[in-house]
This record gives sequence, structure tokens and C-alpha cells, in this order.
Amino acid sequence: MKSLGATEHPDYHDELLIVRNSGEIPEVALHGAFYYLTSDPEGPGLTLTEEEQGQLKEMAVKRYREILLRDLTHANRRSRIFRGLARSFVNWQRVRLFCEKEKMETTELQQEVREAFLSFLREEAAVVAAGDQSTVNCTADELVAFARGLGIAREGLPVTWFDLCGRKE
Repeated sequence: MKSLGATEHPDYHDELLIVRNSGEIPEVALHGAFYYLTSDPEGPGLTLTEEEQGQLKEMAVKRYREILLRDLTHANRRSRIFRGLARSFVNWQRVRLFCEKEKMETTELQQEVREAFLSFLREEAAVVAAGDQSTVNCTADELVAFARGLGIAREGLPVTWFDLCGRKE
């Protein structure tokens, strides 16, 4: 296999963009990129350095971040792209496990997601108090588990959080 630096091969840059702009499960795109760049008979047959592998992994985390923040942005709650808290919880678990497996730091991402989560709940509580229907699509137990996974105690949730949960089981 040829050993080229990341800046020397256009396919590498294409794969960075593909992973960064991938669909709902960035890890799938990441593994596809690794395969194409290194093993695919039709690929460039590169030997990726740890730094190049790390850059691809960072693109996957950036995509996860984008997906998480999209679904925790209250202004998106009525749009087609919105997947809700239930999907955010799943995606948080995915990115956390991915980062743990890859020995990548999540402190900054966790803080950002925690703030977005609390902001979403506060804004949702306000619109529900004003008479709108809640878009929270998870159970109370799931919401508490998500909060706990972000380092938020039950007492740190908005007072009316339970009333927001569409599914009570």
C-alpha cells in the first residue's frame, strides 16, 4: 500500500468531507472511509497514519455533535429534520461509547450537549405552559437517564420536566 500524507491524496480529503457530512450514524461512514482508503480494491490503497485516522474520527464526532445539537435546538422542534429527545439520547450514547472506545475526550462535548439539553427543556416547558403541546418523545425514565448521562441530577431538571414527557411509562 502507498503511504501518502493526508495533504497529498485527494481521496483522503473527500472521505473527510463524507464522514463530516454523513447521515444519522457517522460511525458507519467512518468505517466506510477506512475501508475505501485502505482496503477497497477500487480505493487508493493508502496506509493511514494515526494522525490521519484521528482526523477521520474527529469528523465523525463533529457530525455526532451537529446531529445532537440539531435535535436539542428548540427552534427545530416542528421541522422535518427534528428527531427529538429520544433520538438525542440514543445519539449521545453512541458518541460517548465511540469516544470511549477510541480513547477520545468528551468533556467539552458533554458540557455543550448538557447546556443544549437544559435549554431545550426550559424552552419546551415555557411553550407547554403557554398552551402548546409537548414534543418530548421519550419517557420520564429515559429523560432522567439522558440527564444522568450528561451529569445532571434529577433536581437539576426544570420543575415541570415530568409534565413534558409524552410517554409516561
